[in-house]
Amino acid sequence: MFLAPFHAVGRNPTLALERDLELIEALDRLGFDEVWVGEHHSGGSELIASPEVFLAVAAQRTRHIRLGTGVSSLPYHHPLLLADRMVLLDHLTRGRVMFGVGPGALPSDASMLGIDPRRQRAMMEESLEAILALLAGEEPVTFETDWFSLREARLQLLPYQRPCFEVAVAALISPSGPRLAGRFGTGLLSIGATSPPGFEVLASHWRIMEERARQFGTTVDRQRWRLVGPVHLAPTESQARRDVEHGLADWVAYFRDVAALPLAPGVDDPAEVVDAMCASGLAVVGTPEQAVAQLEWLVEGSGGFGTFLVMAHEWADEAATLRSMELFSSQVFPHFQHSGRAAAASRDWAASHRREFMAASGEAILQAVQDHHFPPEQADAER
Repeated sequence: MFLAPFHAVGRNPTLALERDLELIEALDRLGFDEVWVGEHHSGGSELIASPEVFLAVAAQRTRHIRLGTGVSSLPYHHPLLLADRMVLLDHLTRGRVMFGVGPGALPSDASMLGIDPRRQRAMMEESLEAILALLAGEEPVTFETDWFSLREARLQLLPYQRPCFEVAVAALISPSGPRLAGRFGTGLLSIGATSPPGFEVLASHWRIMEERARQFGTTVDRQRWRLVGPVHLAPTESQARRDVEHGLADWVAYFRDVAALPLAPGVDDPAEVVDAMCASGLAVVGTPEQAVAQLEWLVEGSGGFGTFLVMAHEWADEAATLRSMELFSSQVFPHFQHSGRAAAASRDWAASHRREFMAASGEAILQAVQDHHFPPEQADAER
């Protein structure tokens, strides 16, 4: 799951954060592999300012699920301090940490920090280069830019995961994300993968990663490519559509009026919003079978990727959201993880041999009845 998160403005923020934690606990029980948590500082909807602090709490409530920053905005932090915090979290979670990085999604955040949006991507690249050098721990790092300095800097604690926890770069539409991922050989987080413009650039983004990897002598792997998209499932499509009436309007209003991501369609009627999102491929509001079809479409359009991340959105209430995740786990997971193949093969084999098994069982029962009435030892004695 990709948990920005998105919450309706004006409701109790403390309870909203608690719901986020409870959702991660549920994902852990349902067998979800990982959750990525965002960093935002304005807008009133995406309320987590420090994903590292939030994930430290989530780690204490979960056992298996991996925990990623989705993403840490590199221009907002000194590289040494952010690297130190991530290494600490890696140790505290016994190696469940992943490090997602980006330039910062909200222009309002950058404005408050006095950062020129035109400089953010260059700042991210400088910061990531310095952070990766620090995490490698091979030698002291001296690095000078116009916004941070490192002077013979080294981490006093190296990552728990050796040689390092996984690093992934965020991408939306521009080529800057895949260029950076290819240069440093990291994973890629395609956050707008299901939006029409985001889907159109998936294949070209991977080509850019491969070209840059060859240029810099690094390695990229499709298994470390993650695609993000919103999904809400129910037993029937009509039920799923009724479910999202709960909070879809708030989500649409946020993306139209506040956020700078082109995710909300340009229609107003709630039913038309759902129609537009589903028709364009932006979202799935329907059944597990429709989710399987959507993911197959993404596989074909991208050329193959490693992980699909469900975008958390609070379109539905808590009960319907949990049911959606349960349906995703029980009916969508097996299709792509092939976890049901062995059971199905065993069932089919048993069914195909049922007659002979029944005949053998019947013979065994008759033999047991005969042995009861005419014990073998008695027959031997009579002979």
